[in-house]
Amino acid sequence: MSDKYFVDTNILMYAHDSAAGEKHARAKALVEELWESRSGVVSTQVLQELAVNLRRKAKKPLDAKGTRDIVSDYLAWQVVVNGGDSILEALDLEARYQVSFWDALVIQAAQVAGAEILYSEDLSDGQRYGTVRVKNPLTRGE
Repeated sequence: MSDKYFVDTNILMYAHDSAAGEKHARAKALVEELWESRSGVVSTQVLQELAVNLRRKAKKPLDAKGTRDIVSDYLAWQVVVNGGDSILEALDLEARYQVSFWDALVIQAAQVAGAEILYSEDLSDGQRYGTVRVKNPLTRGE
């Protein structure tokens, strides 16, 4: 693995949702690899979405303490803080690449972090957004 890898919310959700079967196994293995290599990157947006989704959308929702513990752990990773400039840059990326604003904000954070790879299930596998390339680690062959 190279230097930095940005991880989208959906991958983190699968990593913590044991009911997700094969997707859980793949996402968990990736996250463990990123912990070992100390190369994982997230943003405040990803952590916010993770906090909400672990409590509301997981097959076995977590309580506030369990959610807090998981989010707290990810603070050991590089965390890109989404500020005002992030929003403006994401609006430009949204228009340029014709993606949703929320996806553009993830792309923007990955670019700011200097991550070459953005792990996501939501964006098109192999798609390039400037210096960032999307990889879906949940598909076979990854």
